[in-house]
Amino acid sequence: MAKANIYDLDKKAVGELELADEVFGAEVNEDLLYEVVKAQLASRRKGAASTKNRAEVSGSSTKLYKQKGTGNARHGTKRAPIFVGGGQAHGPRPKSWAYRPPRKMRLGALRSALSLKVQEGKLLIVDKFELAEIKTKKLAGVLGTLDVFSGSLIVDSKDNDNLRMSVRNLDSHQFLPPEGVNLYDVLRHEHLVLTKDAVAALEARCTGRAAAAE
Repeated sequence: MAKANIYDLDKKAVGELELADEVFGAEVNEDLLYEVVKAQLASRRKGAASTKNRAEVSGSSTKLYKQKGTGNARHGTKRAPIFVGGGQAHGPRPKSWAYRPPRKMRLGALRSALSLKVQEGKLLIVDKFELAEIKTKKLAGVLGTLDVFSGSLIVDSKDNDNLRMSVRNLDSHQFLPPEGVNLYDVLRHEHLVLTKDAVAALEARCTGRAAAAE
């Protein structure tokens, strides 16, 4: 098992932690990362594009003129697609683009992403991330001390309200509980900041020892 330093909020080493190789030392599968990120982004698409067909547009449905004798083509309603203001033929309709890869693929991709952060030296483990109050400015100062200026995903218990609410106004930083950690958010932030408890929770989730809702 690989070992990682544990820091306090002043970035002083306070101990070491053994990381599970199957979670933080796995082979990085770029194809798997691509497939799962693609699925996540597809699920975020609104799919709200819509046009009105001839049954939905407003306008009279009475026959425009008699069937024969006028020299015009035969028409039954002004709402036909060939008329200005008529319905759209074969236009886009609301749809869902979402699809869900198998659970093994999702967990495998998450393990690859966590291992990638370790390889890049972008994983930081803190003992506890306790703030005395809800204060964005103080949190920004702590993150500066931890050398994660360029953006980070901070993972700790969902009960850590001071941290969760302090990070809300920081555009390049995000808070998630261990059960909410997902591939896209891990990859889109340069740094990954985990508490010691969050490491244990992620290891349990990625190895199937936790009853996480996947």
